[in-house]
Amino acid sequence: MSVYLDYNASAPIDNRVLEVMVEVYKNEYGNADSRTHDFGEGARKVVEIARKQVATLLGVDSGEVFFTSGATESNNIAILGLKKYADITGKKHVITTSIEHKAVLETIKSLKDDGFEVDIVNPDVSGRFNADQITSLVREDTLLVSVMHANNENGVIQPVKEIGDFLSEKGIFFHVDATQTCGKLVPELRELKYTMLSLSAHKLSGPQGIGALILRKKRYKLPPVKNIMYGGQQEHGIRPGTTPVALVAGLGKACELASSEYNSSWNNYKEIKMSILTILEQTGLDYVINGDQKYCMPNTLNISIKGVESEALMLSSKQYCGISNGSACTSSDYSPSYVLAAMGLDIERISEAIRISWGAKSDKDEVVEGFKRLLEVARGLVL
Repeated sequence: MSVYLDYNASAPIDNRVLEVMVEVYKNEYGNADSRTHDFGEGARKVVEIARKQVATLLGVDSGEVFFTSGATESNNIAILGLKKYADITGKKHVITTSIEHKAVLETIKSLKDDGFEVDIVNPDVSGRFNADQITSLVREDTLLVSVMHANNENGVIQPVKEIGDFLSEKGIFFHVDATQTCGKLVPELRELKYTMLSLSAHKLSGPQGIGALILRKKRYKLPPVKNIMYGGQQEHGIRPGTTPVALVAGLGKACELASSEYNSSWNNYKEIKMSILTILEQTGLDYVINGDQKYCMPNTLNISIKGVESEALMLSSKQYCGISNGSACTSSDYSPSYVLAAMGLDIERISEAIRISWGAKSDKDEVVEGFKRLLEVARGLVL
């Protein structure tokens, strides 16, 4: 039986989350914005409970949590929602990095058509960049800095704390894509200074199709983010459309579980990683790890095995484990990883790179067995 090792793409839903969602689907089928009957009131209560659960996980106020369809939409709202403010103030300079998720990178690049100037920072071979690379680019007309907390391909954690501390004193909007760290780096996120933060439920064992955008208040006022779609006043006008109550409840439950279990989850992540690295060291294969492990998430490993093409390895080992060679949003075109390319890795090393990622509830023995079989296949593919 194949073991799933692609959690950075999407994590299996927790049964406890699913149970909550089923109950909501069965019993709370009203529209949360219907004000004229108890069915709407019941649905609205479910939504507000979930909003508080998300807020508790992140250490924010419930009024700062806005539900979206996922981190991609949250990223788009955070970035494009500032355009009107930029037009009014004349601040049209944006800073980001070359290893952001496409939902950030392509959205920011699109701003150039509206007269924005964009600076894009590259990491070094470690997969990480220095905070100074970002802060040194800040100008009088800088509107926004957008940086992911941890990269989805190599798992490297970026210096968002240092950047956040600097920008908070400058009054510059700071957006953090926390898709890979929400529910994992819990204390860090609670202490982080940011203006906006994006997350997706399905990366923390919640349902697909739901996420949140956190908009932090300053002097009791939300940042000047405007809606980028039209159709209603749901989520205080930030995100129109009928609220998917059961999905929202699922996100809330996933956040509640993460709030109480993140320490034990972290230990399980680390234990599995240590086992994998030990096996890798003993295998005799010529390999290299992509990304500085000193700053890496404990549930992610990106490696290149010398002489083994990643596509061949994934296809030949899929009966043993499900892995990937990059971001799920770009995997269909089989193009070289833009993240690894931005790190300055050569094309051969990139073509040999695979990403392995696991979850808090992954069975260590199953992961180890699947990984061993993967390496056996790799040994047979060495050119």
